[in-house]
Amino acid sequence: MGAVKTKRMPRAVREQQMLDAAVETFGRRGYMAASMDEIAELAGVSKPLVYLYLNSKEDLFTACIRREAKALVEAVRTGVRTDLPADRQLWDGLRAFFAHTAQHPHAWSVLHLQARTHGEPFAGEVAAMREEIVAFVTQLILVAAREAHRDPDLPEREVAGLAEALVGAAESLAAWANTTDGTTARQAAATLMNFAWAGLGNLMEGRSWTPPPVADV
Repeated sequence: MGAVKTKRMPRAVREQQMLDAAVETFGRRGYMAASMDEIAELAGVSKPLVYLYLNSKEDLFTACIRREAKALVEAVRTGVRTDLPADRQLWDGLRAFFAHTAQHPHAWSVLHLQARTHGEPFAGEVAAMREEIVAFVTQLILVAAREAHRDPDLPEREVAGLAEALVGAAESLAAWANTTDGTTARQAAATLMNFAWAGLGNLMEGRSWTPPPVADV
């Protein structure tokens, strides 16, 4: 086979083209099975050019994780209008999350499946993204809870666990929705909203559930 012919274009544009091809390949085939030859061919460039721009398979995968993590966080943040009521903010955030993961299934596979299962430094990159989303959701719920309880000093720990649980549920539901035919982003968001908001709504109104007392043995 002859060498791949490439058109001259700005380095930044070419690099994004390589990352697009890498995300699709990693998401479809997995990190271990994906080859630099396949990525280069899909990007329409030579393999040496991929190495020249992105150094190694490990560095390429890390660059994919960072780009897609940033895109997901930005999608969630920009999807929420903080001047709206708490339930609408949560609904808009969930819709943005599920819409983005549905529109970019290979990217979600890279973040949710591939990066987490291949150790450091990949898992650490995804953990940092997750912490940012959890912090954002925590603040969203915290503001609403403080307003509902008329307590500006309500401690963050009161809602931090709820945010962790909500983000974890969203991650699992996105993985399920992306592999289940006929499930839309709106349907996935509505499913989680109905599951979560009943509990969150009760919390906002001071009707939290408490476990029964431990029976004497």
